[in-house]
Amino acid sequence: MSPRQRGPVGRFDEDDVRIRPNRRGSRPRTKDRPAHADAVEAFVVAVDRGRSTCLVGEGTAQQRVVTAMRARELGRTGVVVGDRVGLVGDVSGTTDTLARIVRIEERRTKLRRSADDTDPIERVVVANADLLVVVTAVADPEPRSRLVDRCLVAAYDAGMQPLLCLTKGDLRPAAEVLDTWAPLGLDAVVTSRGPEGLVGLEDVRARLAGRTTVLVGHSGVGKSTLVNALVPDAGRATGHVNAVTGRGRHTSTSMAALALPGGGWVIDTPGVRSFGLAHVDPEAVLRAFPDLLPGEEGCPRGCTHDEPDCGLDAWVGSGRAGAAGVARLESFRRLLAARRGAGEDPGPDEHRPGR
Repeated sequence: MSPRQRGPVGRFDEDDVRIRPNRRGSRPRTKDRPAHADAVEAFVVAVDRGRSTCLVGEGTAQQRVVTAMRARELGRTGVVVGDRVGLVGDVSGTTDTLARIVRIEERRTKLRRSADDTDPIERVVVANADLLVVVTAVADPEPRSRLVDRCLVAAYDAGMQPLLCLTKGDLRPAAEVLDTWAPLGLDAVVTSRGPEGLVGLEDVRARLAGRTTVLVGHSGVGKSTLVNALVPDAGRATGHVNAVTGRGRHTSTSMAALALPGGGWVIDTPGVRSFGLAHVDPEAVLRAFPDLLPGEEGCPRGCTHDEPDCGLDAWVGSGRAGAAGVARLESFRRLLAARRGAGEDPGPDEHRPGR
């Protein structure tokens, strides 16, 4: 007996649609996925153990928080804070209800990292952020310039604008630390602790207003303190710096997007001690140096930009990169070294900017 004559199991109809056995009957199985045209748009503000906290109706009278899980049809595509998604199912936001995330909208920006510099697998940390604020203290703990460099490389790769935020400016002149990154032309703000709260907070607010911002920095630099000052009801846990190791304790254990008073979002992240960059293309770093970029035309084929016949040296030597060209080229190559792993942070007692 041929397969077509055996009955429902393994049979093909005239349209070549597979019929699979089912105790309650048989139904067609096709490759067409539902379009979910009725999916409700939402903004992911937190992700915890497979459950995403989403905001539906953002900025309207119908704004509500909906808990959702990722639909199986998304495969291995992960949902991250900052994602814009489509929800179906119960989107009322009622307690103990659960919606499904059936679509992840195209991401404008992706802040990525790998586990280390030998791991080619990238992991998206945050989606759709405009600004990456690299937070580091001027002292207690001492600034780790190489980790900051790595965060800057990640920002350039993601297409995000970086902002350097120096905290605890009351412990040491911030200028000593700023000199380390001055050739990059970075925008920077400084905060210090005062009797009335954080001094310099308004400068930070002005740069974050109306934007989606992610804060990154190692533990103990005052990142959660900054978030609590920006969003008074945030309630992010704060800690102290170990006097023996010079390292901070992880206080923020989860990532969350918090609404800024007056508009915009700030995404707080757990403290990091490493930032793998195996996935980053060196050309993405060079694009962050428009004054050096034309010099690439004089580079030999396959130039790594860190070899004797690199065209960037001739470009800078001719003066066409400006008065700061030499320092800018040195900074660019330091970022490349960070990407290769040569810039791994040695710790607070070995390399200190300003010394």
